[in-house]
Amino acid sequence: MNLNHEEKIELLRIARTTLESYLASRYFPSIRPKSPRLEDRGGAFVTLDSHGNLRGCIGHMAADKPLCLSVQKMAIHAATADPRFQPVTLGELSEIEIEISVLSPLAVLPHDRLSEIRVGEHGLVISCGRRRGVLLPQVASREGWNRETFLSHTCRKAGLPADSWKSPETVIEIFSADVFSEKEFGE
Repeated sequence: MNLNHEEKIELLRIARTTLESYLASRYFPSIRPKSPRLEDRGGAFVTLDSHGNLRGCIGHMAADKPLCLSVQKMAIHAATADPRFQPVTLGELSEIEIEISVLSPLAVLPHDRLSEIRVGEHGLVISCGRRRGVLLPQVASREGWNRETFLSHTCRKAGLPADSWKSPETVIEIFSADVFSEKEFGE
């Protein structure tokens, strides 16, 4: 889903309005987007940063609900349910920058085609048994990782040994993301 400038701004505003409402009153606002494309089914991650530091990041990979609803729910979860952080408070919301990653569908990548992983363009989902780890495309770029380091860190995120990506039992999936933030649009 290639969103245009106005649709990206609208999704960022939906996320912020949802957080303001939810953090103030625990009320989940019903928002009908202006653009009907935002009601198409889509998966998304919402990342919250405070002064350049990660403050929460949660996503929903499946394209099983309207994109605008996925963004609303993930914004709330990123602010209140990321187990790495204390919940965001209404008082600190003005210091939070919102980033949204709209996801493409997942594609299983056979082990003999791992060279097709493009660092900075692809995100990874690695799973083995009941363990699963996800890293967004921008993580590898930000950290300066090469393909093998990206694969290893995704394994670690899944709670697997770093070289588990080499095992034929490990499932590797790739996806791309349209990533945009309030900082980019001066919101």
